[in-house]
Amino acid sequence: MAGTSSFFRLRRTFRPGFLLAPLIGLLLAFSARAGPAPEPDLRCPEYVARHAPLVWLHSDDPFKPSDLLTHIRHTTPTREDGKPIADLPPLDLDNLDLLNEIRDDGRGEDVFLASNDDPLTYPAWIRGEAPDAEGRIRGATPCVVVLVEKTPRDLDAFYFYFYSFNEGPNITQVLEPINRLVNDTKLDSGWHFGDHVGDWEHNMVRFRDGKPVGIYYSQHMGGSAYEWDDSKVSKVDDRPVVYSARGTHANYPAPGKTNTALSSQVHDAAIFDYCDEGQKWDPVLSAYFFRFDADSFTVTRLESPVPSPDDPPASANLTSLFYYAGRWGDAAFPDADPRQARVPKFGLKRFVPGPNGPRHKHLVRKGLKPNKTRKMSWKEWAVRVFMAWYPCCIRGWRRWVSLGVFVVVLSALVIGIVFGVRKYQTRKYRKLREEEIPLDDWVLEEEALLAPSDEDDDFDKPDKNKTR
Repeated sequence: MAGTSSFFRLRRTFRPGFLLAPLIGLLLAFSARAGPAPEPDLRCPEYVARHAPLVWLHSDDPFKPSDLLTHIRHTTPTREDGKPIADLPPLDLDNLDLLNEIRDDGRGEDVFLASNDDPLTYPAWIRGEAPDAEGRIRGATPCVVVLVEKTPRDLDAFYFYFYSFNEGPNITQVLEPINRLVNDTKLDSGWHFGDHVGDWEHNMVRFRDGKPVGIYYSQHMGGSAYEWDDSKVSKVDDRPVVYSARGTHANYPAPGKTNTALSSQVHDAAIFDYCDEGQKWDPVLSAYFFRFDADSFTVTRLESPVPSPDDPPASANLTSLFYYAGRWGDAAFPDADPRQARVPKFGLKRFVPGPNGPRHKHLVRKGLKPNKTRKMSWKEWAVRVFMAWYPCCIRGWRRWVSLGVFVVVLSALVIGIVFGVRKYQTRKYRKLREEEIPLDDWVLEEEALLAPSDEDDDFDKPDKNKTR
């Protein structure tokens, strides 16, 4: 009975709650550790805006930064032949990439966003929007910022600027003496060449541990890169200052208005841009922000570090504008179109196709510049070589000095070749004289050379007359 009474006493003192409480605590701790990973930070780092470029638009540029959605609404998707693509829903920044299905249908053609108006009539929407005194463009979003995380410490921030029209250079922007080779009545009357609907330009700032270390400026078919502390990079409150060229919107680190102040504004060896401090534009005040994952080739929308009343709602995805792989402007006008023209001797067209968007701008780079460089045509190569020699060796009186030097060098080369050939022949003759050749061998060799062919055939045959 004593054992039974102690058993019941133990049952009365045992309470299941004493074990359940710590067990539940352990389960909660384990679930907290083994639960789903936290979502990635969808906020853009503050330093991306703190060191973002400030852009000076040219004072006389009629084509300002443009709202992306407005551009889409004033264009129609077409194929390269200009025929509209049928059966499409209304397009916006959330579904623009559905055009990729048409682009990849096996026909090998690009899709173009063709202007609904004649672009050379310059409708209001194609002229873009001017910034206010603060540098903000209100009611429009012409900038796209794409972050590329290279390593946990390194980040490339691409600041893309969009314009609905690019006006190329005219004859006044061609350096001498190339300008004398492209004389044409249409060009002389002020026509520009290289015009196109849609224009994407960009800067890229590289950060290491949140601090800027370098910057890239896009310029036409290429660009220039500088270390952050380079004296050529001017800054305001540790933000790089960018000068946007008139019409072409190429980006430069310094202004330039005349031929004598164009060391950094010359492109394609013989053409220069005009840059000045016209209107200040702060692009990140009106921008979309994204993070790009190179491994999966996906982008994620980020919260702006500088919120604006014009920001779209968080529910808007907007990534379609990045995935769209087609062109942001018209195809080139056919040669039969009266609006089209070619530059004599060089073949440059007045109106060229619109550009591709940010996804095509070499987002993954080793250095500040794109890894792959564009191949030059032989004409472009020849112009570059000629213009490299022109200032020092060809222009004005230098031409005659250079011609004289060329003649002297050529003459010396010819004399050297002649002297070398004669010296070689003399050595060969002396070698022959030094060889001991018996006189009888010379006579036999001479007789053999002069003998008729029938005798040569019977040279080793026995004399038939002697055998008889």
